[in-house]
Amino acid sequence: MGETSLLDELRARALLQDHTDEPALRELLDNGGVAGVSVYHGIDPTAPSLHLGNLIGVLVLRRFQDFGHRPIALVGGATGMIGDPSGRQGERSLLDEAELAKNLAGIRTQLERLLDFDGPAAAMLVNNHDWTAEVSMLEFLRDVGKHITVNQMVAKDSIRSRMTSEAGISFTEFSYMLLQAFDFWWLKQNLDCKMQIGGSDQWGNITAGIDLIRKRSGARAYGLTWPLMTRSDGQKFGKTSQGAVWLDAELTLPYEFHQYFLRVSDTDVQRLLWQLTLLGVNEIAEIMATHSQNPERRVAQQQLADSITELIHGSAAVQSAKRAAAVLFGGDMIDAAALESLRGIVTETQLSRTAIGTAEPVVDLLVATGLCSSKGAARRTIAGGGVRVNGTLVASTSQPFELIAQRFALVQRGKKQRNLAVFE
Repeated sequence: MGETSLLDELRARALLQDHTDEPALRELLDNGGVAGVSVYHGIDPTAPSLHLGNLIGVLVLRRFQDFGHRPIALVGGATGMIGDPSGRQGERSLLDEAELAKNLAGIRTQLERLLDFDGPAAAMLVNNHDWTAEVSMLEFLRDVGKHITVNQMVAKDSIRSRMTSEAGISFTEFSYMLLQAFDFWWLKQNLDCKMQIGGSDQWGNITAGIDLIRKRSGARAYGLTWPLMTRSDGQKFGKTSQGAVWLDAELTLPYEFHQYFLRVSDTDVQRLLWQLTLLGVNEIAEIMATHSQNPERRVAQQQLADSITELIHGSAAVQSAKRAAAVLFGGDMIDAAALESLRGIVTETQLSRTAIGTAEPVVDLLVATGLCSSKGAARRTIAGGGVRVNGTLVASTSQPFELIAQRFALVQRGKKQRNLAVFE
């Protein structure tokens, strides 16, 4: 990574908020030895996929790895059964072991795409259930609980805010900080992990682990957080009216994923390029300079959407998303590849070729696909100039149409209603 310091790189990307003593941290990261420094970030497997809110943390691990350090991705099989109260107004739903196992498998696949598990600074994937499950309550209270006072815990923002809220906080979630501190201690003892990273809402949990390590073993540990990601309008990043934006292609289609970033505001786009892509800081500066000359072209948003979609889903998914958008929003020739890219994006209807007559083929097509409720409504819509088939305006009810690749017909009524007819 040249002469740039990792801390300077993180600061340039607006990825530094709270951290332990900077001179000591800089010395650790700049002179960590041949094998680098082991650093961990925890993810609770509350769903079978990571979402955009998780992506920033995994990419910070990737940035550490790119600077020669060893990332440890901790998937919380144990803490996931408890639930972290940080940043929440109410109690989380507790997950059973079967659901946790399913979620762990999905997350593992995504992490293996984003981190290098084979290189010189090979990443590690660990599950805190492996070292927590057999610890008895008495052992835990003796070895962990005695070193962290209730005064320390209630002083943490994540705990205090819940204690003063209407929902309150259960003893189960109150104990989460102790479990996370125990994780950090175990990783330091067994894997020589000297550093924990996380979002700014994790600072209290991170410092609890640092204190536990110091009190139990006298060793020094380090921590670092980045600002929580919110949009310029104050809304939580990675949320839509339909819910979270997932990294799993079955939960959020690559087309929808790509479109999400195309709609990012000019106020947010530079920060997201810094934090959610692997583009260099200088390269991003050039993109933003080009963008500022003609903001209406949305060059920065295009680069953001392409870069993140390729990182998560691959280059073929980027091209497919672009083809689909070109078909849906006009300006591109409709061919078989373009219509294949629409499958799963627009409503699809399976039709028999005998369902379409020769006298008024488009009228039959509109009714068969459900875009019009009757033949009369279909005729009126065509007369009003509101129907296209495969991008061609339908001028009369008798106008024929050709199937793309002998099986597809994209039917459009007005600007937003579409149906992909697939003929057997």
